[in-house]
Amino acid sequence: MSLFEDQEYEWRDTYFVMFKSAKRPQLNQVRDAIARLNRRFELTNLTSDDAGRFEAMTIRSPEDFAALDISFLEGDDVIDQRNALCKELRGCARDADEEQRLAQLPQCDVRFDVLHFERLDVPGGEEEPSFDPGALLAVVETLAQMTDGIGVDPQSGTML
Repeated sequence: MSLFEDQEYEWRDTYFVMFKSAKRPQLNQVRDAIARLNRRFELTNLTSDDAGRFEAMTIRSPEDFAALDISFLEGDDVIDQRNALCKELRGCARDADEEQRLAQLPQCDVRFDVLHFERLDVPGGEEEPSFDPGALLAVVETLAQMTDGIGVDPQSGTML
């Protein structure tokens, strides 16, 4: 079940992790890496393809009043998005690290979509929700590291 179908959550952002298809990780690798980030993350809806490679998962982070839906995408839409990002980010590198990642971007042919949701209500109404993007940033960074990929905030046109 997507978090779009859960009335307790509202979509806030979508980030990408662009990478080469040869670097697509196994579901158990992604699960273990995400679980190490925060032992309080609740991982659900874990799916893989027939070869055991990561397809999708949902992460709930109750202390952040946030959740993430992560899904693997490939195909023409990914290539079109990559080409648009290459044009948009051309000349925007601020340092050598960003120049290297920008040079790597045209070779990326798949991506993870990381959809960030805010929890709207708090059970019992005892706490004031304090939405924190920390889970999103940590997960995007972890996925980028494990795939030798590039984290992208498409709304701002920046690489992470």
